[in-house]
Amino acid sequence: MARVSPIPAELVARATVSYDALQTVGETVYWIEGRPDGDVLVCWSAADGTQDVLPEGFYVASYVHEYGGGAYLATERDLWFCNADDQRIYRASGSQPPVPVTPPPASPSALRYADLRLLPGTDKLICVRERHEDDGSVHNELVILPADGSAEPKVIASGDDFYMSPEPSPDGKRLAWVSWNAPLMPWDGSWLWVADIRSDGTLTDLQLVAGGEDESVCQPQWSPDGVLHLVSDRSGWWNLYAWRDDRLDPVITGEFEVAAAPWEFGYHTYVFQNAQIVAVIQQGPEHHLVTRHPDGSLEPVVLPYTSIKPYLALGDQKLAFIGSSPTTLPTVVLSQLDGPIQELTTNDLGIDPASLAQPDRFVFPTRDGHEAYGLYYPPTSESDQPPPLLVRAHPGPTANWPMRLNLHAQYFTSRGFAVADIDYRGSTGYGRAYRLQLRRRWGVVDAFDCADAALRLVSTGRADLTRVAIWGASAGGYTVLRALATTDVFAAGIARSAVVDLKTWSSAAPKFQAHHVGPLLDSDQRRDADESEVRIQRPLLLIHGDEDRVTPLDQVRTLAQCLDRTSQLIVLPRAGHTLRTPSDVRYVLFMELKHLSSTGFVSDR
Repeated sequence: MARVSPIPAELVARATVSYDALQTVGETVYWIEGRPDGDVLVCWSAADGTQDVLPEGFYVASYVHEYGGGAYLATERDLWFCNADDQRIYRASGSQPPVPVTPPPASPSALRYADLRLLPGTDKLICVRERHEDDGSVHNELVILPADGSAEPKVIASGDDFYMSPEPSPDGKRLAWVSWNAPLMPWDGSWLWVADIRSDGTLTDLQLVAGGEDESVCQPQWSPDGVLHLVSDRSGWWNLYAWRDDRLDPVITGEFEVAAAPWEFGYHTYVFQNAQIVAVIQQGPEHHLVTRHPDGSLEPVVLPYTSIKPYLALGDQKLAFIGSSPTTLPTVVLSQLDGPIQELTTNDLGIDPASLAQPDRFVFPTRDGHEAYGLYYPPTSESDQPPPLLVRAHPGPTANWPMRLNLHAQYFTSRGFAVADIDYRGSTGYGRAYRLQLRRRWGVVDAFDCADAALRLVSTGRADLTRVAIWGASAGGYTVLRALATTDVFAAGIARSAVVDLKTWSSAAPKFQAHHVGPLLDSDQRRDADESEVRIQRPLLLIHGDEDRVTPLDQVRTLAQCLDRTSQLIVLPRAGHTLRTPSDVRYVLFMELKHLSSTGFVSDR
């Protein structure tokens, strides 16, 4: 294999635009583009092409749970959206400037909204609201309000810690929603409720449909004929069911997932197309679409994509989704399922697909007798010697590495490194039992799985034992710290926006995650974890934004003071929990490569 020119940092930095939150209205497709300056609402139609929807200066984002999602609702006549600056809901009609329909909060971002729904047959909105009080308490609830803002929102459901997915029935007479309580996360245990809607918008005759402390339910949707559908992992896998006559009937079931962990609002991994259901099937990092026919049979949809984001939308009998593959970045796609596909966005970076490293799935044994999974990217040029290896721990920790073009990985493979993305136990896409193996063992199982993956690749000649490093972001950054402290496999580490001190992080984290540590650690592990930084003896690069609202900067500063001179902390001005600006991306890539090179990872390619 001929040597491939290294992928420049500038090219990686140019690919900072993301696509999320698809909706369709007739033939028009809407989505949110995450640009360096903010999240911009965009629409496409065959007549007008692609254009920004809102006037300059309006950015669409919900900060409920900090991670947001569900930040807009498009209809044929109007558009409602959460404005990033003040978190108020605004209404946009035709060419008129957007006007707020929720009252101004007493302090910035004190009132936040998400999951906007229009109650059929009325001019009322139902949505999730998050209230931040002066005493520091945070309250989540469901509210109803006039869509024109003529009256203040009225609370219709409260008392649980969290709410998600309010879904009115097609006739506007019933409402379904999901709730859960700390210390559970929604993928641990949640409840699906249904109630009747009175004429004044209040609820009555509350009924529990499914869920519990040991069952995760999500994504309630009503079919066009008024049958409530939902995703539940009661079988051990997130499968699709229909609620009829107070029972759950299987719709799409098997040893695969029909959902993603609900870190954000607004996920839709199945839609109704006439009498058929179209769904995303997730098996580890690979996704594919299937259609379920009225007779119950499943038919795969052949597409050139291996990763599909959890935003399906159907308009004018065409399916819109965001697809990608190991050689293509995510793009917005319009498909007729049984016909041609049309890509509505372009991410042509000018890279020859043949020059990219192709990931291979691999399964490896863990030291305690289980199996775990990963993706292995070989270097893009051959050598007689095993390559240096960069092991990457995904954020989450309940997430996974999708099978899509990852320019961070390609940046290193084009420089002679191998990269291994590890779906350690706790990751989604492998069923509930696999996901729960991280319970009471965070910082142990994930760290050891990353180490065992590296050792497996070394034993099969795909990595050099003396040149193995580990990288992670957010919760993956915590995995980096624990792996460096508790194993002797890694010669260096890189941690972006890392969770550091679990005790103080729990008190400083957003309400959504404040209790996340509880189910993942027992008391002995928590005490051991809080002391892990004093045992890190390998060079560590810490990268953190000074405006990170998820993992506080002061905790990372404290950690940096405990490390020796071979380690370094880089603070990025005006950066949050993730990198958004091309300049930050370029600088961080340069510093990561410099860090590895300075610790003996110079490639021999």
